[in-house]
Amino acid sequence: MSMFKWEVVDPAPGEPVGARQRLRWGKTAGLGIQHVVAMFGATFVFPVVMGLDPNLAILFSGLCTILFLVVCKNRVPSYLGTSAAFVGGVAAIRAMGGDSADVTGAIMVAGLVLLAVGVFVHFAGPRMVHAVLPPAVTGAVVMLIGFNLAPVVASVYWPVDQWTALLTATFLVFAAVLFPGFWGRIAVFLALVFGFLLSYLFDVLLGPITSCGGDGCTPEPHLRVGFDGLAEAAWFGLPSGTLDDGVPAVHGPSVSLVFVLLVLPGVIALVAENLGHVKAVAEMTGDDLDPYMGRALGADGAATALASMFGGSPTTTYAENIGVMSATRVYSTAAYYVAAGVAIVLGLCPKFGVLVAAIPGGVLGGITLVLYGMISLVGAKIWVENGVDFAEPRNLVGLAAGMVAGIGGVALDLGGGFEIGGIALGTILVIVYFHVVALRDRRVGAGTPAEGVPAGRMETEVPEQDGEAGRKP
Repeated sequence: MSMFKWEVVDPAPGEPVGARQRLRWGKTAGLGIQHVVAMFGATFVFPVVMGLDPNLAILFSGLCTILFLVVCKNRVPSYLGTSAAFVGGVAAIRAMGGDSADVTGAIMVAGLVLLAVGVFVHFAGPRMVHAVLPPAVTGAVVMLIGFNLAPVVASVYWPVDQWTALLTATFLVFAAVLFPGFWGRIAVFLALVFGFLLSYLFDVLLGPITSCGGDGCTPEPHLRVGFDGLAEAAWFGLPSGTLDDGVPAVHGPSVSLVFVLLVLPGVIALVAENLGHVKAVAEMTGDDLDPYMGRALGADGAATALASMFGGSPTTTYAENIGVMSATRVYSTAAYYVAAGVAIVLGLCPKFGVLVAAIPGGVLGGITLVLYGMISLVGAKIWVENGVDFAEPRNLVGLAAGMVAGIGGVALDLGGGFEIGGIALGTILVIVYFHVVALRDRRVGAGTPAEGVPAGRMETEVPEQDGEAGRKP
């Protein structure tokens, strides 16, 4: 069967639809639009908080999803939305004076590194990755990425409109846990709509607010919601205009080694995320997807590098869309091609871009308050799901120094104006110290437990990563 031919099926209620099967095109189109709604909120929120163009991010999410499906031979149903793994590194780049070209240049290199990892995994097998990046390490790195973002919420978004932020965050929390089924999975999108309406209502009832976001800015009166340029924006056209730092929305990358080091830890998060998502899809579909793990990693890396070459945002497989498949039991890759097509159309609509740019700062403050915390706690989720035992020195002592260095912003001056710190230094220390202690454990052996490790608990092999490891709500 050709890769672009799907077996048409009419399943009984509750019967699954496989990756190489599809419903009639009308129903497939409906499912594709549902996938767009599921990925929509996070895919354009994260470019906004990274200072990149959301229209471009939506456009490339569609293009990159098609690339991913083709590379994986339509065997791995997944949608590539904007990744949260690089948000912390991007914040660090901007804090050091880097602009959007520096951001996309660093992310492009990270994408190429992930592509290389994918090629390696394809030929060597995923077990080698698990050995270098066991759950204890990947969980720690994901936590570092999330906790590094806390100051961004506190200093940039929250001060714009604290009450709108608090009410939006409260709505998001309750929507995510109380709304039934699919509605709970699109809680971020619903929170955006709620925050927009709330901000507009406050403008009508309370008038302008005097505030600003960011250190050193001057508070000025302004409306919470503004649609300047909406009437003039075209319905169809390539993303254009300039970003807040003066860099064109569509731009070429600028590569700096210092900035590259700040985002490389995000590669570890993407490796964990992609492997976890492929395993989750394999478990749902019953297919053996191990032969496609390297392809999935490489495709995500290539997609991230491709998007960054034009000023777009990094990509990753989305848990939200996996949740949709879990609810519908329809795993057809044909639905993802429809979703990708809809995203491309949205990305080519400048009016849509103006609407996204109009998201009030207070709304972003509430959403990022929850999202950034969830990124952090996904690291703990990785630990719990994989039974990481902190009675073992490799997990306790091996991770401790790197965690404090990364979260606290400890920096190491290497001379000549070259400095490494924050997430980058924390990640290096986590990996090096963990494996140094683990090497000592292996030399002691399971029959002679190391001090502080109960007999019978010593492992001579690094456990394989299991479960879904992700960045988004």
